[in-house]
Amino acid sequence: MASRVNKHVHSPLNPEAAELVARRFRALADPTRLRILDHLRNTDEAAVGEITEALGASQQNVSKHLAALHAEGFVARRKRGTSSLYRIADPGVHELCDGVTAGIASQLAELEAVLST
Repeated sequence: MASRVNKHVHSPLNPEAAELVARRFRALADPTRLRILDHLRNTDEAAVGEITEALGASQQNVSKHLAALHAEGFVARRKRGTSSLYRIADPGVHELCDGVTAGIASQLAELEAVLST
């Protein structure tokens, strides 16, 4: 996400740019969508059925979340017969998620240190 945004958005954010960034964050603000992205991170491409099985979710639910991720450009799809195969289209999303995860790990370490004293 960072490389895509930096090409078009300057700091400080104007209201329109802030709305675009917020819309992308909203697309990521769902645990199922994050799990879909995590699954796709570990595979080149996956069909909806494969993702459904991996997540233990319904096909309708996974399809709805894939549509939201696709609308924001996080995933791309291609047809193979009657199936759609999905892949990560914006690898910057993993850098963003890794950064958030690192921040959470740091906060947990600080909490553990405080609680153990």
